[in-house]
Amino acid sequence: MRRDDRAPKTDAPVYEGTERLQKVLAAAGVGSRRACEDLIFRRRVTVNGRVAQLGDKVDPATAVIHVDGERLQADNRLVYVAMNKPRGVVTTMADEKGRNELADFIGNRVEQRVYHVGRLDADSEGLLLLTNDGTLAHKLMHPSYEVLKTYLAEVAGPIPRNLGKRLMAGVELEDGPVKVDSFKVVDTLGKTAQVELSLHEGRKHIVRRLLAEVGHPVSRLVRTAIGPIRLGDLRTGRIRRLTNAEVAALFKAVGD
Repeated sequence: MRRDDRAPKTDAPVYEGTERLQKVLAAAGVGSRRACEDLIFRRRVTVNGRVAQLGDKVDPATAVIHVDGERLQADNRLVYVAMNKPRGVVTTMADEKGRNELADFIGNRVEQRVYHVGRLDADSEGLLLLTNDGTLAHKLMHPSYEVLKTYLAEVAGPIPRNLGKRLMAGVELEDGPVKVDSFKVVDTLGKTAQVELSLHEGRKHIVRRLLAEVGHPVSRLVRTAIGPIRLGDLRTGRIRRLTNAEVAALFKAVGD
């Protein structure tokens, strides 16, 4: 098994009840316990909206902790994973039709039971987030939080110069209008082109339907980013745990 096949386990303890704040911060990877005490002393830590003080105790499972204004997830029972979903895999942990599913790739690499945040259809590939943090997952999927999803699509060309303006102005589909937040042509390959577009819509097959409606059906679709989290060089079928900074960026994206 390759080293990046497995989402790394954490040796941080799972707390029950309350613990001193500096101990919780250190266990969450903020720094040494002494460095965390210094952060608290310098009034750079808040707990539930109140500036923390040395000697404070918190329950990591319920406390809302911010360090320098960024949300820290201190509950080690919560897991945040990025996956590069391959084409041909259905976005479910248990497929009744026996098709390739997420569980085939996650297996025992994540000890906790996790759920996918939104979906990618079987013919699409790329970034998928999985977590057992239901509150954050709901916010990431709900359109009111307007978390952008970015896609790289291979489509039929050529691409007219005004296509970006048309997509950003809005296109009427059978279930209502949709518009993209950004659009650019990445490359042209003979009769096909690669385009990148971002939108905060989450309707089923929305990117494929949108591009087909304007005359450029999709032959390949890859999701490259969800909010601040990028697919990067994560290889097809692999998973990795998000860093503390990435989790904080997700909280920031939903205004938490």
